[in-house]
Amino acid sequence: MGGAAPGDGSMEGSTAELGGPVPAPVTEPVAEGEEEEKEDDDDEDEDGLAGRFLRLEQEQSALLQALPPFGEPVSHVYHPLDYAWEPHCDFVRRYCRAPKRVLFLGMNPGPFGMAQTGVRLRGGETEVPFGEAWHVREWLRVVGGVRKPPSEHPKRPVLGLTCQRAEVSGARFWGLVRTLCPDPRLFFRHCFVHNHCPLLFLASSGRNLTPTELPPAPRARLMGLCDRALVRAVGLLGVGLVVGVGRHAERRARRALAAAGLAVRVEGLPHPSPRNPRANRGWEELAKARLGELGVLELLGGGGAAEGR
Repeated sequence: MGGAAPGDGSMEGSTAELGGPVPAPVTEPVAEGEEEEKEDDDDEDEDGLAGRFLRLEQEQSALLQALPPFGEPVSHVYHPLDYAWEPHCDFVRRYCRAPKRVLFLGMNPGPFGMAQTGVRLRGGETEVPFGEAWHVREWLRVVGGVRKPPSEHPKRPVLGLTCQRAEVSGARFWGLVRTLCPDPRLFFRHCFVHNHCPLLFLASSGRNLTPTELPPAPRARLMGLCDRALVRAVGLLGVGLVVGVGRHAERRARRALAAAGLAVRVEGLPHPSPRNPRANRGWEELAKARLGELGVLELLGGGGAAEGR
């Protein structure tokens, strides 16, 4: 959940009809207490949910790296799942141990979020969706080394978890989550955050390029691979609701899941990017109201087992 948060910064929230309560996972429900952390995470079974999710991402990563060059206007392509794999693994192993009812879906990394940290929801170098470095480091407590990408743009250096520049979309997204759930484990008990595409694209000027700005043929190949990976991720996690952060993520999720025949509810949340005019007029309150309409706020009230260590 590039320099902005997941999804096209100019995209607004969904106009989809509101649904009812958030569906339970399509997998078997987790018994109370089963999500409790283990004493030694280093010994976690690789066949567990986190291990299977990471293998799925590695398979997607190999397919993406085999794609031909994207061509103009793309000058550099950053692949945080490669150079920021360590913090990304830590993020997944901490917070993706049990089925999830809700998946927040971003578009792709931003230059100061997941590209820096590998933590998702469009933000930089840590490969954590919307992975704005402060929240990834200080609140999510994600750790791990971040290498340099093979080809680094001089205006977009990868600094990893030490990156001091705030990623606005990520700061807004994780700031809202932190307000609703002071303990991140409460959020991840039922929710997870993921990006439709794990690649960051830069123009020769260093400007962040969204997937919608790629040439048609390379974009179609990329979107096809990412759609198929999303379908697998939703099935693996047992998700009942996908919340697309921004219209691009929402539309891709609708298309991919419908084509796969998955009866999973898809809704939208206004993108927190400053490129979205609505986001600059009180995004947190707007997003909170939307999450209430979707039935997500009631999942975040705490209580019960919490995910993470």
